[in-house]
Amino acid sequence: MSDQPAYQVLARKYRPETFADLVGQDAMVRTLKNAFAADRIAQAFIMTGIRGTGKTTTARIIAKGMNCIGPDGNGGPTTDPCGICEHCKAIMQGRHVDVMEMDAASNTGVQNIRDAIIETVSYRAVSARYKIFIIDEVHMLSKSAFNALLKTLEEPPAHVKFIFATTEIRQVPVTVLSRCQRFDLRRIEPEVMIGLLQKIAKSEVAEISDDALALITRAAEGSARDATSLLDQAISHGAGETTADQVRSMLGLADRGRVLDLFDMILRGEAAEALNELSTQYADGADPMAILRDLAEVTHWVSVIKITPDAADDPTIGPDERTRGLAMAQALPMRVLSRMWQMLLKSLEEVAASPNAMMAAEMAVIRLTHVADLPTPEELVRKLQDSSPPPSGGGGGGARMAPSGGTTQAIGRTPSPTHSGPAGHSGSAAPQLATEALHHYARFEDVVNLIRAHRDIKLLTEVEGYLSLVSYKPGQIEVNPTADAAPDLTQRLGARLQAWTGNRWAVIVSNAEGEPTIAEVRDAAASALQAQAQAHPLVQAVLMAFPKARITDIRTEADRAQEAATDALAEVEDEWDPFEDN
Repeated sequence: MSDQPAYQVLARKYRPETFADLVGQDAMVRTLKNAFAADRIAQAFIMTGIRGTGKTTTARIIAKGMNCIGPDGNGGPTTDPCGICEHCKAIMQGRHVDVMEMDAASNTGVQNIRDAIIETVSYRAVSARYKIFIIDEVHMLSKSAFNALLKTLEEPPAHVKFIFATTEIRQVPVTVLSRCQRFDLRRIEPEVMIGLLQKIAKSEVAEISDDALALITRAAEGSARDATSLLDQAISHGAGETTADQVRSMLGLADRGRVLDLFDMILRGEAAEALNELSTQYADGADPMAILRDLAEVTHWVSVIKITPDAADDPTIGPDERTRGLAMAQALPMRVLSRMWQMLLKSLEEVAASPNAMMAAEMAVIRLTHVADLPTPEELVRKLQDSSPPPSGGGGGGARMAPSGGTTQAIGRTPSPTHSGPAGHSGSAAPQLATEALHHYARFEDVVNLIRAHRDIKLLTEVEGYLSLVSYKPGQIEVNPTADAAPDLTQRLGARLQAWTGNRWAVIVSNAEGEPTIAEVRDAAASALQAQAQAHPLVQAVLMAFPKARITDIRTEADRAQEAATDALAEVEDEWDPFEDN
C-alpha cells in the first residue's frame, strides 16, 4: 500500500492561507490590517463579490487571525496568522470546534438558525479566543431566518463574531447589512491573474505558453478559482507543454485570429466565405454558440476601443489582434457595430433555443452578411437625393421629406386644414335667444371644439361627417343632414349644447344646399397633401428605389408644432401645484 498522499486540485492546493497570499484585494487587506492594528475588530463582516474571488477564504483567514496565538502561544489577534499553532491548523482544515461554517443554501430556515446559532451563541468558546460563525451564501436564508438572526447580530456577546459571504448582496436585507462591515471583493485584473497562473505553473513544473494563460484568464472572467481550475485542466490536457491551441480546443473556442477573419468576412458581405470559415471552425472543434459569443465579444471590444483607444491595451490580447482591432475601430461606423451587436444578441438566443445549433449559427451568419452592405440612413438619404428626378413645375413646393423606418413620411410646410363655417354676427344682428354668454361661439368651428372638449366622440363624429352647414349664428344652426345621418341627430345636438352652455340652441333642418361636411373638407385636404407629397422629388426617388414602399402618414409643420404644444401642456399639467390643496 502506497503512502503517497492523494492528489489535491490546484484550486485547493494554492488556496491563500494569509492576507499576503490574497491577490487583487489590496484595499480590503489594508482596511483589515488597520482595524486589527487599532484593535477595532467589527462584530460582523460581510464579503461580497463574484464566484472565486476569495470570499470564504478571506473569512477563514479572518477567523485564523482572530484566534491565532502564535508559535509561542502568547500572540493576540493578527492579520499575519502564524499558520502553525493549533488554532490556525484546525481552522484551515475546517475542524475547529469554535469556528462553525454553515452553508445557507442547505440551511435556509429559521429552525436551522435557531439550532446552529441562537441556542449556542451564549456559550463561550471552548478553546479559542472567539466563537466565530461563518455563513456562506447568506442571501439564501429565508426572511424569517434573517429576522431571527437580527437581535443576536445587533448585540452579540463579546466572544462571538459573524462572517458572512454572498454573491448576491442585493438580496441581503438592509437591516442585516447595516449591522455588518462590508467588503466588496473585486474581480482580479488580467495582469494580476496571469502573474498568479505563471507562479502556480512554475511551482507545478508545468510548461504552458503565455498565449494559453491569456486564454484561461479571459475565460475565468476575474475568478481566481475558475482560473486555477482551468489551469489544472489545461496542464492535464497538455501532458507536457500546453499550447494555446490545446487550451482553445479544451474550452471549445475558435482561434481569435480566425474569429477576426470571420468578422471581416461578415462585414464585407461575403456570405459564402463566411459560411465556409464557420464550417471549418466547427470541424476543428469550436462550438457554434462559442463562435457567436466570440463575434459578439469582438463587436463589443471594437466598439469600446473606437470610443476609448486605450482599452486596446489588454494583456489578454496579442499584438496582432490589437493592431487589427484598432484598424477596425477606425474604419467601421458605430451604427454598423451597434446593428451587428443587436443582431448577434438575437442570434445567440436563437442558437440556444434551436435543436440544431450549427444550422441556427449558419442562418445567423447569412443574415449578418446580408445586412452588412446595407447603407446607413444618412447614406440612403444622400443616395436618394443624388438620384432623385428634377423637381417638376407643380411639385412639392417648399416641402421637406424625412425618412422614417421602412415607410415614407412627408413633413411639409402646408398649413393644417381647418374648417370654418360662416362667422356669426354680433350686436343687433344676433337673434334674441343668443345671450351674451354665446359670444364664445362666434363660429360653427367653436361649437365643434366644444363637443370635442366634452369628449363626446359619437356626437363629434356624426356632426363632422353627416351635417352640411347651411348657415350659422350663435344660438342658431341651420344644417342639411346627409342621408346617413341619424334621425335624432339635430335634436341631440341641440340638447347637448343647451346642457353645456346653459342657453337654448335652435338646430334647424333645411333642404337648402350647404357647405361640404367637415369630414369631406378634411379628406379633400388630406388627398391634396398626399398628392403634393407624392410629387416631391425625394419621395419619387424613394418609390423608385423601393417599389413596394407607400406613404402611410403625412405630418405638416403645423402638426408638429401642435404636438409639441400638447406635450408641453401635458408636462405642465402633471407638475405638482403647492397651492392646490390650500
